[in-house]
Amino acid sequence: MTAPAVEVALDAANVLGEGILWCERAQALYWTDIQRATLFRLRPADGVLAQWTLPERLASFALCEDEGWLLLALASRLAFFRLADGALRPLHAVEPGLPTRCNDGACDRQGRFVFGTLHEPAAGSPRQRLGGFWRLDAGLRLERLPLPAVAISNSLAFSPDGATLYFCDSSTRRIHCCDYGDTLGPPRPFADLGEVSGEPDGSCVDAEGCLWNAQWGLGRVVRYGPDGAVRTVVPVPARQPTRPAFGGPALDTLYLTSARDGLDPAQLRGDPLAGALFRWRPGVAGLPEPRFAGRPG
Repeated sequence: MTAPAVEVALDAANVLGEGILWCERAQALYWTDIQRATLFRLRPADGVLAQWTLPERLASFALCEDEGWLLLALASRLAFFRLADGALRPLHAVEPGLPTRCNDGACDRQGRFVFGTLHEPAAGSPRQRLGGFWRLDAGLRLERLPLPAVAISNSLAFSPDGATLYFCDSSTRRIHCCDYGDTLGPPRPFADLGEVSGEPDGSCVDAEGCLWNAQWGLGRVVRYGPDGAVRTVVPVPARQPTRPAFGGPALDTLYLTSARDGLDPAQLRGDPLAGALFRWRPGVAGLPEPRFAGRPG
């Protein structure tokens, strides 16, 4: 597939744009700037942008079956959030007592929220594999999944039939997958970036079952076939892309968040679109975003 042209959808200047999702009911994009603890919503049809400031950093989130609610993976806890008035209903603390925070997350095809954590080391200390992967079911029960501990959880996505889970520890530069259901199969290698100065970040899956992965530090999004073979490499005009998501009325536009986190002034001058929201037409369509089946009560 020929790499399509990428354009700026919004010069958002996010510090750490992440977690992007398309809501077909609102015909809008939602995403977070983690470091600024801010949730954004953009309606591409009319350009209307809304934002909400949250009490702590928002890492990822899920749309809910209940209209007007989101399930949030805040830095330290899970909570329901009502868009109309900003009401927050806490659910569970996540890894209390550990120097970790929530990170990437996605709903499975059964409406359960699967998310991971990352280690936040003290200044000057190395990252360690202290984080894990978790699942919140419709009954609001939280369980740790039997997957290896990670330093930086990422790339959480599900095959169209829901029978395969994709995930990674970004620090290893490798994406894995496993058979997925009420129980999980053993992890197996899916894609290896090799010895590069970048990492796999967030992912999404298209209607053909291919995985689109944003690659931090490499300024590109890569489409992998279900067999892990590279199908397309899409250069993007920011060195730190973070997560793609299909959107638009026909789910045929790919949107992408990015970050300027960690870039010094000289690097930012050479990367002026760092933190922008991008879009392009990849020539394939995505899938409707699964919604969390649990209810706020």
